[in-house]
Amino acid sequence: MRILIAALSGAIVLFLWSFVAHTMLPIGEMGIKQPANEDVVLQAVNTGLPTPGIYLLPSMDMSKWGDEAAMKAYVEKSKGSQFAFVVLAPSVGDPTDMTQNLIKQFVNVFLASVIAAWLLAATNWGFGARVIGATAMGIFAWLAVVVPMWNWYRFPTDFMIGGLIEHGVGWLLAGVVIAWWIRRKQPRRY
Repeated sequence: MRILIAALSGAIVLFLWSFVAHTMLPIGEMGIKQPANEDVVLQAVNTGLPTPGIYLLPSMDMSKWGDEAAMKAYVEKSKGSQFAFVVLAPSVGDPTDMTQNLIKQFVNVFLASVIAAWLLAATNWGFGARVIGATAMGIFAWLAVVVPMWNWYRFPTDFMIGGLIEHGVGWLLAGVVIAWWIRRKQPRRY
């Protein structure tokens, strides 16, 4: 029960920090740009991208990666073109209704907080070390998820920095609450 309460507390802090980072601070918008002519882009997306999924542009059929001529043509085409990573999702109806997204996000941060609280409770660390441990978990998540997106899919550097701020500060704050709650009642060690 101690771990679940610590996790719930951490999840609430993470959820609130995410709200602040995305609505009151510019962290959630770092690296996101508006198209110069959105109607033209949307028309191209509607006609050129057949189904929901992830598209890399310029693209090449993976089955042709062994074909030397196709690879050479792809390299030449890529040299004269910008790179695009496009996530095409089906229409969601009202894009301003974020109820389902918020519920999924809270469940997500709660599950992450359960793992963090469980791991931190399993240590003999003091309060400060547990806070550092939680912060390290946030930085680990950033290194494991956000940095590869920057490396392989060329996400903007400011997007990557925003991710570091969001994950680092979020897990630092959650770590304070989780470590405080876990410390309240240390189980007897025999």
